[in-house]
Amino acid sequence: MLLMSPFVLLFITLVIYEEYNDFERDASNIRKEYILNQKSKISYDINRVLKFIQHSYKKKKDIMDEETLQKEIIDAIEYLYGREDGTGYIFIYDFDGVNLSDPVQSSHRGKNLYKFVDSDGVEVIRELIDISKKPEGGYVKYKWLKPNRDEVTPKISYAKSFAPWRWMVGTGVYLDEVEKIILTQKLALKSRLIKFMMEILSLGVLLLGLGAITLGIVNRIINKEIDTFSKFFKKASKGYTLIEPNQIDLLEFKKMVAYVNSMVTEIDKRKNKLKKLNKSLEESVEKKTHELNQLVKAQDSFIKHSIHEINTPLAVIMTYIDIYKMKYSENRYISKIEAGAKILSTIYDDLGYMVKKDRLVYEKEELDFSTFLIDRVEFFEEIASGNHHKIITTITPSINISFNPLELQRVIDNNISNAIKFGKKNTDIVVSLTKQESIIILSFLSNSNKIVDTQQIFEPFHQEESDNVGFGLGLEIVRSICDKEGIKVAVSSDESMTIFEYRFSVD
Repeated sequence: MLLMSPFVLLFITLVIYEEYNDFERDASNIRKEYILNQKSKISYDINRVLKFIQHSYKKKKDIMDEETLQKEIIDAIEYLYGREDGTGYIFIYDFDGVNLSDPVQSSHRGKNLYKFVDSDGVEVIRELIDISKKPEGGYVKYKWLKPNRDEVTPKISYAKSFAPWRWMVGTGVYLDEVEKIILTQKLALKSRLIKFMMEILSLGVLLLGLGAITLGIVNRIINKEIDTFSKFFKKASKGYTLIEPNQIDLLEFKKMVAYVNSMVTEIDKRKNKLKKLNKSLEESVEKKTHELNQLVKAQDSFIKHSIHEINTPLAVIMTYIDIYKMKYSENRYISKIEAGAKILSTIYDDLGYMVKKDRLVYEKEELDFSTFLIDRVEFFEEIASGNHHKIITTITPSINISFNPLELQRVIDNNISNAIKFGKKNTDIVVSLTKQESIIILSFLSNSNKIVDTQQIFEPFHQEESDNVGFGLGLEIVRSICDKEGIKVAVSSDESMTIFEYRFSVD
């Protein structure tokens, strides 16, 4: 690597030398192309100005005195030409060297600068006048004060004459801009050379890597021992096995054999112990799962049979209440019994729905929502009256909906039942049904205590007031139906009023 270093340095020097030679050639070409391009621009500008002077001269020479016309043309040229930085202006001299127009150095106007010489000895005005007399005009290179910088800068100007008035008309461009371009190229070259140096450094790192190969040969012996251990660990991961001491050659690694074998033996013992524990646990889980399934089945069977057993006596009670009312008319005792029976009927319907909801498909029907709601309100009137409530309805007639009647009954019954149960005594319950475009709004208003958590009340077995009787399943049933049918639910509650609102979307 030490022997290669001088060759690397020589190579870098040659590359940098070639890069700078290429840069100098490129810089020369940039200068030439820039000057040619600028010559084309300034000659174009002067020819346009001369066309303007020629046109104005022909058009107005017979109707305007010459001095006035010349002043008008000079004013127009000074107004129309020039750049924001002060360059690109048009200057005009007569053939005697008197300055007629110089928008930048107005102090020159009227002065004779025919003998002016720049720092390089160029008689600027004389040469411009002489070359302007040629048919195609010409270019003069000299040094001149650059506007807005107060410094003398190389400049090239193009001049062409207007013979009728013996005018030399010219404009120029300052050549320091090309040096800025070349400076940018020089910075790019510097960046490129830095990149090249980084590549050389990378090459040096690569050479160091080649040196590391020698160390790799030494490491090969160690890798052989490591490979032996690796193969052993692969076998040990699949089954119990020990490494033989004679498989290892290096003394340092031989010391590890006893520790490795001890570790594998201990792991195998723990693995066997864990297998026994897992087997015992699986048997226990399987047994408990079986017992739980049996318990769930027994509980399910009990609920089904209980519901069935409740239905028969409940139907008998409701039938004999109707017979009694037809025979003996109503009284407050029979009204109380009827209200209690209807509450039992509502609970029965809830339990029946809970048992069957995951087993049956509840088909939708076209329902008169308004009439359906009126029927359910009438069903609860006796219950409301027995609890010192009056149900007031605001129901828009002839609102239709596609819905399963049993599920719709669960939504209505549970809300009216809760309003009766939790409403303050001697207060009204307001049931409302309206339609706004494609939205049906069903709401239940009651005067009750404030509901602290309006979301928690929809959870199963939750009761906002612990002294009320019930399972706490009604609103959980309502929420499950609303979620399934995409009904939006809103609950608002304060110290005196609670409103449950349900929004049904209809096509």
